[in-house]
Amino acid sequence: MKIGINRGHRGMTLIEMSIAIGIGMMTSGILMAVFNQQLTFLKIFRAQNFLTDEAPMISTYVSKLIGQADRFSLHPTLLNAKDEVNQQLGDSDFARLYYRQPDGTFRSAILSFENLGSGNQLYYYIVPQNGGPLDTPEWSVTRVPQDVTFAVVEGVLRMTLTGPYGEVITYSGTMQQ
Repeated sequence: MKIGINRGHRGMTLIEMSIAIGIGMMTSGILMAVFNQQLTFLKIFRAQNFLTDEAPMISTYVSKLIGQADRFSLHPTLLNAKDEVNQQLGDSDFARLYYRQPDGTFRSAILSFENLGSGNQLYYYIVPQNGGPLDTPEWSVTRVPQDVTFAVVEGVLRMTLTGPYGEVITYSGTMQQ
């Protein structure tokens, strides 16, 4: 017995076409959901990246800088910090740190949070001992934070850092004894 094959039939039926389109739409929907989930994960990862990578590095630098200082003063402007005038205890963007040298003299450094043309950054300056101009910072401690303020709370120097996603971290430092 021979089964007749219709040689003129070369396409898909409407039902087959509907099934193929449905499978394609389901596959693309699943791929879009996975892609959206990946973007959300990357956003969360980037937000936590500051807390897991950048914040410990800032803590290391700042604790070394402040921990080695013998005394400090806070100032409203960089020029005030350089000239050692208008000291304050409240919120400030500029902290001058004093380090005793082996010969009994002091050298100074300034931590400043300011915008020098490439966005707000936390900078480290070395104050010239001859009273010369304070040119450019030695280096940038970090470029990530949105805000950094220094304050004295109960005799302890505190640096409050606000991260890119609103995280607030407070570093407290005491002077060497």
